[in-house]
Amino acid sequence: MTQRELVAKAEENIPRVSAGKNRCRYHLLPPVGWMNDPNGLCYWKGTYHVFFQYAPQSAEGTGLHCWGHYASPDLLSWKYCGVAVYPDTPEEADGAYSGSAVGEEDHLSLYYTGNVKHKDKKYDYISDGRESNTILLRSQNGYTFGKKQVLLRTPDYPAEFTRHIRDPKVQKTESGYTMVLGGRLKGDRGAVLVYDSANGEDFKLREVISGREKFGYMWECPDLFTLGGDRFLCVSPQGVPHEKYKFQSTYSSGYFCEEACAENFREWDAGFDFYAPQTFFDGSRRILFGWAGMPDVPYDNQPSVAEGWQHSLTLPRELTNRNGVLYQMPVREIERLRREEIPLSQDCGCYELLLDDIAPGTKLLLSDALELSFGEEFELRFVSDAGRGRDVRRADVHARSARVFMDVSLCEIYLNDGEKVFTTRLYPQKNTVVLNGSCKAVRYAMNGYAIEY
Repeated sequence: MTQRELVAKAEENIPRVSAGKNRCRYHLLPPVGWMNDPNGLCYWKGTYHVFFQYAPQSAEGTGLHCWGHYASPDLLSWKYCGVAVYPDTPEEADGAYSGSAVGEEDHLSLYYTGNVKHKDKKYDYISDGRESNTILLRSQNGYTFGKKQVLLRTPDYPAEFTRHIRDPKVQKTESGYTMVLGGRLKGDRGAVLVYDSANGEDFKLREVISGREKFGYMWECPDLFTLGGDRFLCVSPQGVPHEKYKFQSTYSSGYFCEEACAENFREWDAGFDFYAPQTFFDGSRRILFGWAGMPDVPYDNQPSVAEGWQHSLTLPRELTNRNGVLYQMPVREIERLRREEIPLSQDCGCYELLLDDIAPGTKLLLSDALELSFGEEFELRFVSDAGRGRDVRRADVHARSARVFMDVSLCEIYLNDGEKVFTTRLYPQKNTVVLNGSCKAVRYAMNGYAIEY
């Protein structure tokens, strides 16, 4: 069977998978199978485009690794537009990996990593055995794409790097284009490669950013932008030692403001399920989507896997710069999903909970499963097996307010107007809220996205 036939065969199961009881209603999910990194985020000609890493053949992520595609006029009504990028050339034989999009006057450009893993002998796939090719793909309408062009191959990258170079983020500048690539230097040190181009095709290396000291062995999914007068470099570093309040997950995601150094790094999300975010500018605001998942974890999502799907994207989050710290809050459009106000005791799996004037010592029990404790520090702790092996996460923050978004099997928690954020998957049997302490609490039932498959 051809790759297109394999995808079509897998997607015959969309009606069955869509009916799964653990499916989220106002988060973007894989139609079937596996989803991970958000890719190619852009607002182009009046439409939001969200591409994503997609393995339709298996909820465990095996089989073809493609780019799926959602499109929306308003971030609420979505259409699944099928597979946009197939790994159908020798330069991407083992997957069309992560990348970005640039909207031009007359076309949309996708830049991504073509992954190749040689199998003719034993390799470590770090120093040898792997190709990471930077590929360009263009479309005149945003939905159908033309011939692929390989811009950079493994021999084109600097000799001081291993074979781990990937995830091109390309943006237009006043003088042309800038591309950042995530990398792993020899000696296991994370770094970002910065390239410039006048035409979006011929890229020349400008600099390598790595920081004064080692900070993880690999920097994935880079992003580089200016917001509120400050320059931010975003990376997902692997191999950072765990701490009580920081780097609690297997891998981290965050940003440097102005200077790449460990003490200047802030994490996007302290929850169990957040990785590989990407941002884009829609003409008035910078918006972030993250992958509500995490690789190489000691917990699982077996209830959703049994239904034929795994993982989702986060809510779209608007970024605000407050003195070099990026606050994140769901875009204002999400408020249009609110329905009637409901009591805390009502069993409802899709809701938004607003908390204000939270007194120290207050505790909140969500779904008989997830306990939130407020005080000089914030703690998120699972008190049942609904976390599927997830246990506890903490933040060194005195939370005075919170917005909690529960969407069947996914919870996003925004503290102090987005100063700290926690994202976690959970699989509860019921969805009530129990408040023990003092705060103002308002709970709204939520509608889901309108999604056309």
